[in-house]
Amino acid sequence: MGDILLDRDGGLATVTLFNPGKLNAIDAAMWRRLAAVMAELDADEGLRAVIVRGDGAAFAAGGDLDEFRDARATVDKALAYHEAVGVALKAVETCCHPTVAMILGPCVGGGLEIACACDLRIAGESARLGAPINKLGFSMYPGELGGLLKIAGPAVAKEILLEGRLLTAKEAHEKGLLTRVVPDKTAENEAVATAKRIADGAPLAARAHKQWIARLLDGRPLTQDEMRASFAFLDSADYAEGLAAFTEKRRPNFRGN
Repeated sequence: MGDILLDRDGGLATVTLFNPGKLNAIDAAMWRRLAAVMAELDADEGLRAVIVRGDGAAFAAGGDLDEFRDARATVDKALAYHEAVGVALKAVETCCHPTVAMILGPCVGGGLEIACACDLRIAGESARLGAPINKLGFSMYPGELGGLLKIAGPAVAKEILLEGRLLTAKEAHEKGLLTRVVPDKTAENEAVATAKRIADGAPLAARAHKQWIARLLDGRPLTQDEMRASFAFLDSADYAEGLAAFTEKRRPNFRGN
């Protein structure tokens, strides 16, 4: 059985997909654990950013196929299984803190879905992204496909799913799936540096940006109340600190209130 590991270093948290005997393939217990860990981090107001990675030189090679014959033996079982996957992906996507995926090696199927649920994706040159499930005779559950579609767009999502080809890191970056590609040996440092740059900013602003981007993407016009609410920062201590630091030419000390 695999696991989801959690490590904290001040305002940064690292969530590790851990199933080393199977290239971090994600089993049902790992999906449930991922949902619980992300809910725990979402409620932690002292946190600034989350790094999501795989153990060793792989992100995740997809779902654990050894479970599929039993876990998806009937429509009801399959629905329950994939609803749990959807809960975990939603927990990653809606975490109020910015999330950075650090990707090495295979990032396939469920691994790709987790990466797409993160806000930023930093990959090493060894990364390979895709979902070759057409070779296994099944389609991606619509509740999971939405995340890939949101990041990749319909043309790239179709290319990934219809061809079943794994994209190189360079291709994935060119198609907008990845934020940055760096040499493997620097990928971890770059992901940490990215998270620290986020952590250096005002956490209330970072959370607000995530909230408003998600809200604007749903297509509904903003209400007057929402537009007024976008200026809630005016009463925050962080806003006062940011202005004071700018005037005094020093680094701001944001506290998230």
